[in-house]
Amino acid sequence: MGKTDTDRGQSKEKAWLFFYKMEVDFVKKIAILGSTGSIGTQTLEIVRDNPDLQVVGLAAGSNIDLFEKQVREFKPRLVSLKSEAACKELRTRLADMTVEIVPGMDGLIQIAEMEESQVLVTAIVGMIGIRPTIAAINKHKDIALANKETLVTAGHIIMPLAASMGVSILPVDSEHSAIFQSMQGENKDRISKLLITASGGPFRGRTREELEKVQLEDALKHPNWSMGHKITIDSATLVNKGLEVMEAKWLFQVDLDRIQVVVHPQSIIHSMVEYADGGIMAQLGMPDMKLPIQYALFYPDRRPMAGKRVDFYELGSITFEKPDMETFIGLKLAMKAAAGGGSMPTVFNAANEKAVSLFLNRKISFLQIPEIIEMCMEAHQKIANPDVDAILAVEQETYERINMKF
Repeated sequence: MGKTDTDRGQSKEKAWLFFYKMEVDFVKKIAILGSTGSIGTQTLEIVRDNPDLQVVGLAAGSNIDLFEKQVREFKPRLVSLKSEAACKELRTRLADMTVEIVPGMDGLIQIAEMEESQVLVTAIVGMIGIRPTIAAINKHKDIALANKETLVTAGHIIMPLAASMGVSILPVDSEHSAIFQSMQGENKDRISKLLITASGGPFRGRTREELEKVQLEDALKHPNWSMGHKITIDSATLVNKGLEVMEAKWLFQVDLDRIQVVVHPQSIIHSMVEYADGGIMAQLGMPDMKLPIQYALFYPDRRPMAGKRVDFYELGSITFEKPDMETFIGLKLAMKAAAGGGSMPTVFNAANEKAVSLFLNRKISFLQIPEIIEMCMEAHQKIANPDVDAILAVEQETYERINMKF
């Protein structure tokens, strides 16, 4: 049988990569926070395919087995795990290697500030990413941002700081990367609207009565994307779209009333930008996180990347729907928190994190996730302009409020 166009394209990419590996004369050094998670492991896949990337620092939570393999393969100078006990075990395992191991927040900040790194990939989950991100910006490191909590809760701190330091915040989330790509070469003052696409998750079209019967295994079956458990649940509740709206507001300096969520079940259009003349720019591609990760690492260059391409003949059609915010009230609550501003997005984010953790541990039902978020938002006294200490205090206050009831 003859080769298809796809086969020929992938052969050319492989040939290019082989040639490129022979010609590398400049190495970009990166550090990764959250290396054992979904974004972190895919980032390391990109490093394997691009010899002009070098990993100098790695941090993870508690997956010692995978982390040890990563350290042995990529040989970073500095690494970190969450606890001192985990770091102690890692030191024993890596006794044959020369590597510095620092636990906890001290380790995250030291990795963020590494003199030799140029880009910090923030793939860590949660507000624990705020302080390392600020530390990296203060050391003039560009940020490949996958830790959405950083901008959701501290965008009013992060974006002005990055601007003052001349640091680029390069989005890794597929939706924000799509918007970023759709803005290249355009006058940003002529943006009319951002259109953030959503797959609708595994329960698109379900009623609230049907959602009462949802089990954990059902919620973890995303129709298009392969992601970590937490973000998969966020997609099922549509909370993830709300967090992305908050993040987009800060990343692109666009008012909330000019950001629209559009359900697009095929997940081929990753997001769009409408301009003042009515023209719409969109970024399309297969649902694969490696593309936005690689784009952030090599921006403004586009590197060849192996993988399946969109076949429009096979696809046939793409469709769009309005999100059902009466059934999936997590999105409605997110918009309310975003409009309230101040510390309210922190409450929303923290309550969701805790509620999702309870759901993953089978301690609450699926519909209790937004109920817990709403309870915490109603109980909170908003702080208009919180600093980092206040943000983290509100997070802890929210966790404690939930712990008293569950």
